[in-house]
Amino acid sequence: MNPPSESLDDDLADFHARSYTFDGVDKRVHVSGIGPAVIVLAEMPGISPHVARFARWVRRAGFSVYLPSLFGVDGAWPRAEEGLAVLRRACVSAEFHALAGRGASPVAGWLRALARKALSECGGLGVGAVGMCFTGNFALSMMLEPAMLAPVLAQPSLPLDDPAAVESDTEELAAVRQRLERDDLTVLAYRFDGDRHCRAERFAAYRAALGERFVGKVLPDAAANPDPPPFFRHVVGSPHSVLTAHLVDADGEPTAHARDEVIAFLRQRLFAAPLFDAETIL
Repeated sequence: MNPPSESLDDDLADFHARSYTFDGVDKRVHVSGIGPAVIVLAEMPGISPHVARFARWVRRAGFSVYLPSLFGVDGAWPRAEEGLAVLRRACVSAEFHALAGRGASPVAGWLRALARKALSECGGLGVGAVGMCFTGNFALSMMLEPAMLAPVLAQPSLPLDDPAAVESDTEELAAVRQRLERDDLTVLAYRFDGDRHCRAERFAAYRAALGERFVGKVLPDAAANPDPPPFFRHVVGSPHSVLTAHLVDADGEPTAHARDEVIAFLRQRLFAAPLFDAETIL
């Protein structure tokens, strides 16, 4: 798949924009594909061309992709000033808990309802979710919904003011761990070694809370795309976006391998195992 063209927005023409309302809150969701549902939660500053590219990779692997519009301008190239303005608005929004000590963001409840709806629309064993950056922990909070089977946390960055904390409170973490152990599930997570916004302390906190159910993977900074869009170059300021802006789509690249691991994880959790091994019936 060709990389996004510099400075060009993505019109998302190959997605269907739908409106979903849960608990009186209406949001636009871009939907495409056939197969089990995977909810892709955009990083800051929104559904960028790189986020859309990742969603298309997931779709090509045999999934229905749901891209909820949570902030920013859908399809916009991540420019520095505009992206910073989106981040600032999100930090004071009632939907998000960007700072420590406030627990999971309220929007997580809406996303759990979307997971239930996606399962009813697509069928299958359950639903996956890939959270990124600002939305990274949302995929974990969604595990309180029984429809959710495959959570992926890419560089979870909240809370912004405490690198050793996680967004979920202790009660939610305990409930998620109980769910993971009861249903024999795991959480897959990624970060770059030198990420300023998702540091080693945060992964240690997840590991302490979730035990061996948390599978955290760390990529070397040298594996990051050296020329990301302006928002990531000037605002983020470090290797950060494992699956999107800092991914290098080439054979042998650690970020491309991480993408393939994520897709394999989703397939393992969301596709039913064949009743017979092909070799046994030949």
